[in-house]
Amino acid sequence: MSTSNASAPAAMPEGDSFLKRNNKLIYKLVLAVLTLSLLLWYLPACRPFTSWVTPPVALFSGLAFALLCGQPFPKFNKKMSKYLLQYSVVGLGFGMNLEASLASGKEGMAFTVISVVGTLLIGWLIGQKFLKVNRDTAYLISSGTAICGGSAIAAVGSVLKAKDSDMSVALGTIFILNAIALFIFPPIGHALGMDQQQFGMWAAIAIHDTSSVVGAGAAYGEEALQVATTIKLTRALWIIPLALLTSVLFNRKGGKITIPWFILFFVLAMVVNTYLLSTTETGAAVGRTVNSLARQSLTVTLFFIGASLSRDVIKQVGIKPMVQGVLLWIVISVATLGYILW
Repeated sequence: MSTSNASAPAAMPEGDSFLKRNNKLIYKLVLAVLTLSLLLWYLPACRPFTSWVTPPVALFSGLAFALLCGQPFPKFNKKMSKYLLQYSVVGLGFGMNLEASLASGKEGMAFTVISVVGTLLIGWLIGQKFLKVNRDTAYLISSGTAICGGSAIAAVGSVLKAKDSDMSVALGTIFILNAIALFIFPPIGHALGMDQQQFGMWAAIAIHDTSSVVGAGAAYGEEALQVATTIKLTRALWIIPLALLTSVLFNRKGGKITIPWFILFFVLAMVVNTYLLSTTETGAAVGRTVNSLARQSLTVTLFFIGASLSRDVIKQVGIKPMVQGVLLWIVISVATLGYILW
């Protein structure tokens, strides 16, 4: 007598099943290859074989892994992407001169005020007036675009007391666009003939999250990295007044304001490098070493960030919030580009 299997669940595609079953092993192998390659870069003989490990490659590796294999270590990814990014940014300060960085980023700092306020207003118009996106979601997306991506969303969301679903949609929207930015901004900058100063300012204002701003700046050049990092972290300080403004506008009392303390340590690192380490040859060598390690750890950080994306996040975002994020991003990118070039 034959046994019917009509009620049996549909089998997963063989390749997909293999990747899912072995996702922990694949994750560890990819991470090990990236980390080992970055460490081997310090051996001159190995550099020709490790030059392929760049910030975009690391981010793409994380994205590809997450979409093909899932998320075997979601909590680990979240912690590593958060704390390693902060340590990396502080380490970058040991390779930067405070006076030169402030001078190169002065124009961008002045434009920051206009762009932050303008982004919030335009985001409100696009999100709530035209697309009818949920109020909290639209406000979170606008805040993330205006200041510094996920950090701003987390800080404002806690004051706003936003629902987990609203936070997830806003973070997912910004995360997807943030990943795209790291790939497309450097080629656009080269195609337009932007110099280091111009690209650094554009990246700092038009790219959402600190990680991709620093990654794009590093891919474009040393001066672009310094300008982009300085302006972006100055821009991130707007989290505090925005959080206070949010509590007034939405009459939300008791919300917790999250202060990005690592920015203070970044400034202190620049002070130490400028006025202590740079005064001696040995000190300068120490600063360069710390800065180099920070760059390498940033590359690994981008892998963790990419691996945090999932198919569920993409599905949860939905059409309208993504359209708001894309339209707002295009408006800010084009307006900033026009201001810088003309």
